[in-house]
Amino acid sequence: MPAVRDILARKGTLVVTATPEDTVLDAARLMNQRGIGAVVVMDGTSLRGIFTERDLMVRVVAERKDPSVTVVGDVMSRRLVTARAETTVEECAGLMTHHRIRHLPVLGDNGIAGVVTIGDLLAYQLAEQEMTISQLNSYLYDVR
Repeated sequence: MPAVRDILARKGTLVVTATPEDTVLDAARLMNQRGIGAVVVMDGTSLRGIFTERDLMVRVVAERKDPSVTVVGDVMSRRLVTARAETTVEECAGLMTHHRIRHLPVLGDNGIAGVVTIGDLLAYQLAEQEMTISQLNSYLYDVR
């Protein structure tokens, strides 16, 4: 069974973080610079939450809060859904669908080990399917 560790091995383990004291404006700029839809919120080595594009829209823009003075800790998602490196790709997909989330922090023995997105899951599954199709084609058409 493919696991989250397989996805992280392909995409890398870089985790872009913010602190609860960072302003929403700074977090949004960081997300824009990195081309990502969420930052993991850390207080030192402790995982405190996640700040996503959805949090920005629902808790800042729609509430007419000033992003230059609103801090991430006041508007981040605190109820985290996480996975472990050994969690299967299928289990992750189920978690993300059930909780309606697009970003899943991955915990390891020494803290956060990475983040997988729904796009990462889909890309991994597609690559696996393409490899299976290629192998089946080779078996069927290359047999002599």
